[in-house]
Amino acid sequence: MVAFAILIFVFLGSVEGFSTKSQPCSYNKGEMCKPALANAIFSTISFLLGGLTSLLSGFLGMKIATYANARTTLEARKGVGKAFITAFRSGAVMGFLLAANGLLVLYIAINLFKIYYGDDWEGLFEAITGYGLGGSSIALFGRVGGGIYTKAADVGADLVGKVERGIPEDDPRNPAVIADNVGDNVGDIAGMGADLFGSYAESSCAALVVSSISSFGINHDMTAMFYPLIISSIGILVCLITTLFATDFFEIKAVKEIEPALKKQLIISTILMTAGIAFVSWIALPSSFTIFNFGSQKVVKNWQLFLCVGAGLWAGLIIGFVTEYYTSNTYSPVQDVADSCRTGAATNVIFGLALGYKSVIIPIFAIAVSIFVSFSFAAMYGIAVAALGMLSTIATGLAIDAYGPISDNAGGIAEMAGMSHRIRERTDALDAAGNTTAAIGKGFAIGSAALVSLALFGAFVSRAAISTVDVLTPKVFIGLLVGAMLPYWFSAMTMKSVGSAALKMVEEVRRQFNTIPGLMEGTAKPDYATCVKISTDASIKEMIPPGALVMLTPLIVGTLLGVETLAGVLAGSLVSGVQIAISASNTGGAWDNAKKYIEAGASEHAKTLGPKGSDPHKAAVIGDTIGDPLKDTSGPSLNILIKLMAVESLVFAPFFAAHGGLLFKIWN
Repeated sequence: MVAFAILIFVFLGSVEGFSTKSQPCSYNKGEMCKPALANAIFSTISFLLGGLTSLLSGFLGMKIATYANARTTLEARKGVGKAFITAFRSGAVMGFLLAANGLLVLYIAINLFKIYYGDDWEGLFEAITGYGLGGSSIALFGRVGGGIYTKAADVGADLVGKVERGIPEDDPRNPAVIADNVGDNVGDIAGMGADLFGSYAESSCAALVVSSISSFGINHDMTAMFYPLIISSIGILVCLITTLFATDFFEIKAVKEIEPALKKQLIISTILMTAGIAFVSWIALPSSFTIFNFGSQKVVKNWQLFLCVGAGLWAGLIIGFVTEYYTSNTYSPVQDVADSCRTGAATNVIFGLALGYKSVIIPIFAIAVSIFVSFSFAAMYGIAVAALGMLSTIATGLAIDAYGPISDNAGGIAEMAGMSHRIRERTDALDAAGNTTAAIGKGFAIGSAALVSLALFGAFVSRAAISTVDVLTPKVFIGLLVGAMLPYWFSAMTMKSVGSAALKMVEEVRRQFNTIPGLMEGTAKPDYATCVKISTDASIKEMIPPGALVMLTPLIVGTLLGVETLAGVLAGSLVSGVQIAISASNTGGAWDNAKKYIEAGASEHAKTLGPKGSDPHKAAVIGDTIGDPLKDTSGPSLNILIKLMAVESLVFAPFFAAHGGLLFKIWN
C-alpha cells in the first residue's frame, strides 16, 4: 500500500510538474480548477482510506466467523434450525458491517474533501476514485493470497487424508486439517468481503465521477449527486427487513428447508429493493436532467434511471439463479457430473468442464441486456448505477455467502471435537446449502465486476479525452489481443501457485503419517503448526507475481503505449475475464457438489454411486481437487483483475493523457 501510494502521488503530481497553480478544468475549459498537485495528494489519501477500510472489513469478518463457527456447532446439538440461525446471523453481521463501513467512509471522505475543493466538484470526485482503487488492490491480495492459502491446505488434506489413508474429512489425525479450516476464513470470508467491498467502492466512484460533470455537478445539486450513495443506503434498510424473514418470520425445522430459505432471501431483497429504488428515484432526482455522454450532454428522465438500476438488480438475481442451477446437486447438471464418475476421473473432468462452459451463456446474456438497457437510457452513468443496483443487496448477498464457510468450519469443529454423528450430519446439511450459496455469491461478484469495469472504462475514456475507441486502428487492436490474454496468464500463475503449495503440503502430510508413531491410531498428535506455516508462507510469497501483473500492466501500457492501447487492453481483459471467471467458478462448484451428492447418498441414484471410498467416490474427489483452485483461487480473483485494471487506469488517466505513449512518440 505504501509503495503504491507513493507511485500515485509521483505520477499524478508530475502531470503539471508538481505546480501549485490553478489549471483549466478538464471538461469546462472556461473555468479554473484546483492544481494537479491537489489531485495527487487527495487521490493518495483516498487510496489509503479505501485500502484501510478493505483491510478492516476482512479483519472484522474473520473475527466474526471465528467466533461464530464454534457457536454454530454447539447450537447444532439443539437442532438444525437453531444452528442455521446462528450461522446466518453471523454472516448477516459481516454483510451489514461491510456495506455500512464502505458507505460511511466514502461519505465522510467526500465531505472532508469538499472543505478544500469547494465548488470544484470535478476535481473532488476525480480524487475520490482512489478510494475504489484502494479497496480493490487489497481485495486482490485477499482473494489471491487467501485462495492460495485455503486451497493448498484443502488439496493436501484431501489427497493424503481421504484418498490415500481413507480417513474422514476434518479428521483430527490429519496434520493439514487446521490449515484447511483457517483457509476457509481467509479465502471465503476476508477475500470475498474485500472483493465485494471493492466492487461497491468502484461502482460508487464511477457513478460519482460521471455525474460530477453532468447537470448535477454543474448546478451543484447535492441530493441528486448523492443518488448512487442513497441507493446503497436504501439497500442496507431493505436487507435489514429481508434478514428477519430468514430468522424471525419463518422457522426452519428440517434440513430440506435450508436452501429454499436462503434463496428466498435473494428474491425478497430484490423485490423490496425494486420498490425502494422507485421511491428514491422519484424523491431524490429532478424529473429531467442531463448526463455527460462522451463530449455531449444527454437528457435523461428520472424513471429511466430507475429502470437502469432495476436492470442491474434483476440481472444479478438471474445470474444468481443460473449459477445455482449449474452448481447445486438438486438439479440435473451436477447429477450428470456425479453419474459420469462411474467410468472414472477422466469422464468426470470432461463433464465438469463442459458444464462450466455452458453455464456462461445465460449470465452473459443477462449482463448484455442490462448494459444495453442502461446505456440506452443514461449512457455510462446508467451502467454505473446498474452495477450499484446489482450490489445494492450486498448485505444479503454477503450474509448467505459468509454463512457457507461458517457452517463448513462448524462441521470441522464437530468432527475434531469427537461429537456425535447426528451433529455432524446437521452441520453437513448446512454446509451443502452453503456451498451453493457461495457459488451464487461468486456469480454476483463476477456479474457486478463486469458492469463496474465497463462503467470505469467509460469514465476512463472520458477522462483521457478519447473521442472514440476504434478497433480497426493497430494501437487499439494490439491492446485488445494483449488484454484478452491477461486473464489466462493470471489464471496460469494462480493455479500453478496452488499446485506448488499443495505439493509441499502433500509431502509434509505424508511425512507426518509415515514418521510419527501412533498418528493413524489416534494416540499421537500431528504437528499442525508446520502445515499452517506452509500455507501462510506459500500464500504470501506466491501472491506477489499475479498481483504485480495486474497492478503494473496499466502503468506500463499507459506510459509506453498510450491511452488508446490501454483502452484496448481494458476492453480485451473485460471480455475474456468474465467468461473464464464464470466457467471456472461453476466448474469447481459443480465438481465439489457432485462429490457431496455421492457422499450424502440421499437418493437412489446417489446410493448406486457410493458409499465413501467406492471407485466413483474416488473419481469425484479427484474432480473436486482439480476444481478447488478453479473455484476458489483463479475464478474469483479474475473479477478483481478486470475491475482493478480499469479503476487504476482511471486514477492515472491524467498522467497517461499528458505524458503517455512514449514508444509511439519515439517511433514517429
